[in-house]
Amino acid sequence: MPKGQPAVVPDDGLTTRQRRGRPLLLVHTGPGKGKSTAAFGLALRAWNQGWPIGVFQFVKSAKWRVGEENALRVLGASGEGGTVAWHKMGEGWSWIQRPAVGDASGQETNEARVREGWEQVKRDLAAQTYRLYVLDEFTYPLHWGWIDTEEVISVLRDRPGTQHVVITGRNAPGPLCDVADLVTEMTKVRHPMDTGQKGQKGIEW
Repeated sequence: MPKGQPAVVPDDGLTTRQRRGRPLLLVHTGPGKGKSTAAFGLALRAWNQGWPIGVFQFVKSAKWRVGEENALRVLGASGEGGTVAWHKMGEGWSWIQRPAVGDASGQETNEARVREGWEQVKRDLAAQTYRLYVLDEFTYPLHWGWIDTEEVISVLRDRPGTQHVVITGRNAPGPLCDVADLVTEMTKVRHPMDTGQKGQKGIEW
């Protein structure tokens, strides 16, 4: 087990063991690549500990088959670690692609799916269904105003038990970052797309 020492020890009356066991809210944001990748790496650690894991993808389409999904589904079904449940609510909208102007029905459908996804997260948090929740690209519906940030903060702050939550995506709202236990901002120094190279198998999916 890592033996790192915290820079600050709060006077909160808790023992080191009690403080170590607190549920965490983690946010991976910023314009750089690797936010979801880091969250799925965390899911691998959780799987190894035998934790039940719930992955909720708020932007990626159900039609997309990404490598992390296949790998974690296989691991979750192996019986050697934790279980893995995978939920997709989006239709492929991303930070560079929004519903076309005039396509109100399409946007309303996507908003409804995203909101229902959040309602399911709320139900699972209340039931303590998972030990780790990966809310992948959840910052986008918050940034777009599809889901109320203050409601999200309230629900996550009051979640029962020891449920850890990691949220990924660009433009994480400031109030969400303010209450998170860990905030990592991925910055971009260089990217293959800067020189016209598109994503490739084994790297992007």
